[in-house]
Amino acid sequence: MRFVVLGAGRIGLSHVGTLKAQAGVTDLLIADLDPARAAAAAASVGSESATIDEAFGSKPDGIVIAAPTSAHAELMVRAVRAGIPTFCEKPLAENLASSILLVHEVERHDVPVQIGFQRRFDAGYTEAKHALQNGDIGELRRMHVLTCDPTPPPAEYIPNSGGIYRDCHIHDFDILRWVTGREVATVFATGANRGASFFADAGDVDESAALLTLDDGTLVTVQGSRYNGAGYDVRMELAGSLGNRSVGLDQRVPLTSAEPGVSFPSDSAWPNFQERFAPAYAAELARFVTVAAGETASPCTPRDALEALYIAEAAELSRAEGRPVRLDEVKR
Repeated sequence: MRFVVLGAGRIGLSHVGTLKAQAGVTDLLIADLDPARAAAAAASVGSESATIDEAFGSKPDGIVIAAPTSAHAELMVRAVRAGIPTFCEKPLAENLASSILLVHEVERHDVPVQIGFQRRFDAGYTEAKHALQNGDIGELRRMHVLTCDPTPPPAEYIPNSGGIYRDCHIHDFDILRWVTGREVATVFATGANRGASFFADAGDVDESAALLTLDDGTLVTVQGSRYNGAGYDVRMELAGSLGNRSVGLDQRVPLTSAEPGVSFPSDSAWPNFQERFAPAYAAELARFVTVAAGETASPCTPRDALEALYIAEAAELSRAEGRPVRLDEVKR
């Protein structure tokens, strides 16, 4: 099978490495909006480079889009119109309106598209989903999800990031839908600026908290930070009538007990999302190879990504207006 990776940056090169390790992948091209960058990236990993037009003209069995966000929609539409199975990193597009139009266009074509929400392939989240489905924790009563970065992203990244709820917590929103099988009904979100001024200058926050109510009444609390000094912390806690499950509670969780004699955890904290989710990133690309081969359906569709974006939009509206927001207020 021949695959094309569109985007010669860090994420694109990571996907190249994963694809090279997959059985059945025989040809691999790297393309970029900057042909010289594509050539340099291809040389660094022993692959071939191409222009965007050459990449599409090579009639690949699958396309992986790791280009800048501004190019996602155009490349995805071009791929599905050409009948090429496509994997695309989140977000779908630059804003909600463009994302809605994109999803409608993609759904007009019988071509599989997989969006890159890698937590669906993490072992812990998968176990939590199965425990809930199998009744091991009983009736779900409450959840807590959090995503906390040890250090903030570069200042120049923030103005076009979409804000902490769209950029960061959209992963929490996607995975809570996937684990529970429920939809979010209302969102009440807030935030604070405790760090560098460039967050406030961009209308963003560096500390976040929200309360979500699912369509069955289950309460979900959300917490986030761009300044978690202890390390990279991503967890999900599910509490039910018979038991509970905690995702991310391993020997590298950045927690310190205040109880005497407790030494857990024993290892150093995760430094970043790349290391924390390395197996999940590999698993989602391995799954895409089977999607491109027609063996399995897309495990995360553009419609799934849009539903997560609706929650993020509701959270940003709630934060801005200081009130609970129903999801039907932002859905179009």
